[in-house]
Amino acid sequence: MLRSLIDLNEYAIHATDGNIGHVKDFYFDDEGWAIRYFIVDTGSWLLSRKVLISPIAIGKPNWAEKTLPVLITKEQVKNSPDIDTEKPVSRQHENHYLGYYGYPIYWGGAGLWGAGIYPDMMMPGYLGDNTSTNTLPQEAVINGSRPEEVERHQNSGSHLRSCKAVIGYHIHASDGDIGHVSGMLVDDETWAIRYFIVDTSNWWLGHQVLIAPLWVEEVRWLDRTVTVNLTRQEVKDAAPYDIAVELGREQEVDIHQHYGRAGYWEHEESNKDVELYD
Repeated sequence: MLRSLIDLNEYAIHATDGNIGHVKDFYFDDEGWAIRYFIVDTGSWLLSRKVLISPIAIGKPNWAEKTLPVLITKEQVKNSPDIDTEKPVSRQHENHYLGYYGYPIYWGGAGLWGAGIYPDMMMPGYLGDNTSTNTLPQEAVINGSRPEEVERHQNSGSHLRSCKAVIGYHIHASDGDIGHVSGMLVDDETWAIRYFIVDTSNWWLGHQVLIAPLWVEEVRWLDRTVTVNLTRQEVKDAAPYDIAVELGREQEVDIHQHYGRAGYWEHEESNKDVELYD
């Protein structure tokens, strides 16, 4: 199901032995367009220290109570690597973090998460249904990635971006401005960012439309602009997005057909049966 990141702010993160804190922001990677970490404010028990929580650890969410359970303990969080969330997070920082929790690396594989598309399948000892035996051998850390690909990305610069920081970015079509980013919709199983919610109020009647990150041609981070390979007329003719109405697959198909683009689900369906470990 698709969920608004704005709605996920302030969700409580529950460890196996108590509350950790509340979600304040998210880091997404600007290559895979997926949420890689939740930035969590721990509140008084850790002096409001901000920690990173990976979707790899998230169990079955309780959407009614707005809580996300994680398969880690408060002690693990307390002793986790201290990462300054106000500065870029390097691959070296990520290696340290992932190594501390014993998680496989997510980059370098053929899928969104290593060799697969679901983050919880990377949990050590994964058995399905969000359970873990923690018995996988250390060599599984490669997680289906080719060693040369892992090494190639090992020392690359940070590709992690704050979701909050992207709100307000201007969207440029091939023939002019469209509007600005007012939110994002994410898949609550893969944690992939599926759509930007684009507010066209400074150009066309003030309604919102959905544009997929996969259609982005260029992002100028310093200029806070996103260029997409669409025309203003195509956007003008697109169905408006109503945040109060749940977006189903039928509506997604209509959006992609309108823009003449293949659906992301077509590629992912073909990869669902790929083995996580060779």
